[in-house]
Formats: sequence, structure tokens, C-alpha cells
Amino acid sequence: MSLCVSLDVMGGDQAPSIVLDGAELALQENSKIRFHLYGDESVIKSQLSKHPLLSQNAKIIHCTEIVTSDTKPVDALRRLKDSSMRRAIEAVADGECDAVVSAGNTGAYMALSKITLKTLDGIDRPAIAALLPTVNGYCIGLDMGANLECTAENLMQFAVMGDVMARRMLGVSSPTIGLLNVGTEDVKGNAIVQLASQLIKHLPGINYIGFVEGDDINHGVADVVVTDGFTGNVSLKTLEGAAQFIFSTIRKTMESSVLGKLSYLIGHKSFKTIRDRLDPRKYNGATFLGLKGIAVKSHGGADAVAFANAIKVAVNLAKNSDTLNLGQEIEKKIKEL
Repeated sequence: MSLCVSLDVMGGDQAPSIVLDGAELALQENSKIRFHLYGDESVIKSQLSKHPLLSQNAKIIHCTEIVTSDTKPVDALRRLKDSSMRRAIEAVADGECDAVVSAGNTGAYMALSKITLKTLDGIDRPAIAALLPTVNGYCIGLDMGANLECTAENLMQFAVMGDVMARRMLGVSSPTIGLLNVGTEDVKGNAIVQLASQLIKHLPGINYIGFVEGDDINHGVADVVVTDGFTGNVSLKTLEGAAQFIFSTIRKTMESSVLGKLSYLIGHKSFKTIRDRLDPRKYNGATFLGLKGIAVKSHGGADAVAFANAIKVAVNLAKNSDTLNLGQEIEKKIKEL
């Protein structure tokens, strides 16, 4: 089955090159994808000659405006009616495409997605939900940057959405839910986190294990880690930075001596496995959970490999019938509260 993905070609630190490069890589892995490319037609056409597969499987839709990293969400909503980001989202709302991917301004992307695609019944704010590597496999973290300030009720809704997503995507029958805090003791945390803990604790059918700390994320203490977007984004960037630091340290150590180089030659397959397991690019692509359509956010600084993975996330969400039922299940669970 062929799926159509709309791309905000002008969004991201290295757009449009990494968007087009990433789409080409995605097609090399999955030839059944079609793309709608939203952006400056002349700029896109000038680069398409380097992408033979994409040229054959893409349609260009010219847009006269761009949402930049400095654009305020209110301006993206009210002023930039012909932006590549807005038009790409509208393609999903109108049923022309199955999913949208953008590496652009997160605040503007969330605001436009919320207004255009609408939120699920009972959900006040969508959350960025991402898969994070753990010693046991994966956990789901949310919110990873959509809502910098959250109420206790928002965090409670994130817990419900995370529970449903973990059941569907991780195959966990009773996922454990942890609330990120500065300590695991019941007395720790600010008033919002304290109230959210009480609300989540009394949710029917939710396996809440209480507060978790930052180092618990990769230890796999919880299947779902709930937090506000500010803390979640800082945690995510810290984890990515730590992984890059480890890679860099290992490489420099191995290159610093003959013995190190010999060690690398002997164990290079094991080192590659470790690198692939921790490579942040492999985990790029987070869904806006809580919307009535599929919108995937790529890191603004993503390279082509990372952006291709974000496309892969969008395609998997679109073609997975179980995932398409996520929204219905979340709405049902919210109504039962």
C-alpha cells in the first residue's frame, strides 16, 4: 500500500537540503512512499536533480512563506497563511496525505497542528511522545518539548496517553508509569508535580509507580515517563549529548595509541553495535500524541539520516492499523475517568 507523506521542506536548521536528502534515503528503504513537498518551488527544483528516486515519487506544492526558528506561534497562525509548514499540515487535515513531518519551529508546528488537525476529545494539549532507549529496550517519554508549562491535569492526561501508546506500540499489557521529579520521595517536587502525582495515582487501570529521576529513564525503571515539555526537552537533549560524548571519547581513546587501534580492529563489530544502539539519529522523530491526525516532529538540527528516520516513524504510524486506533482508545479512556 502506497502512503503519502507531506514534508515541510523549508523547516529546520539545514533545510531544504537535509529534508530532500532524508526523503531520498527513506525511499531507498521503502519505495512505496509518495511525498508532497511544500516550499519554494524554484529552490526545491534546483536540488531535485540530485535525488532521482524522490523526483519520481514527489509532487511539489509552491508556498510563498516560511516559518523560521524566530517566528512566534501567533504569527504562524494569523499571518503566515501560505507557509510551507501550514500547507503541509493542511494536506493531512484535508486527507491528501497520511502524515506530515517537519523539522521546523516546534512552537509554531504544535500550534498549527492543534488548530488544523484538532485535539482528541478530552485532551487539552497534545504532547510530543518519543521512544527512548533503555537497558530493557525502550520507554516512552512525554512531553518532550511541546508544552513548556503544564498543569497537573495536563500531566495526568499525558499519563493516560502514554499508557495507551505503550500498550499499542511496545506491546506491554500493564505499562508502568513514572512521573519525572527531582527525587523519588513523596515529599519532593513543586505543587504541580505533587498534585499531578495524586491525580495519576487515582486513575483507574493505570499502573503508576510514583516519582522517577532522570537517571531512571535509561535504566528502564518505567515504561512511560511523564513530565512537562521544558523538563522533557532538557532531559532529551542531555541524553543525546551524553551519547555523543561517549562516542567521541571512545573514538579519541582508540585513535590515541597503537594498542587502542588494535583493540578497535578486534572489537569493531561490538563497537558498531553500541554506536547504533545509542545513536540519537536512530531515535529522531517524535509524534504529537493527542491529535486527530499524524504529525511527526524532527529535531531542527537533524541530518539526512535522522530526518529519514522521522519519515520512517510517520510511515509506521500511518500504516499500522493498531496505531490508527490510538486516538479512539485514548478518547475512550479519558471518558472513563
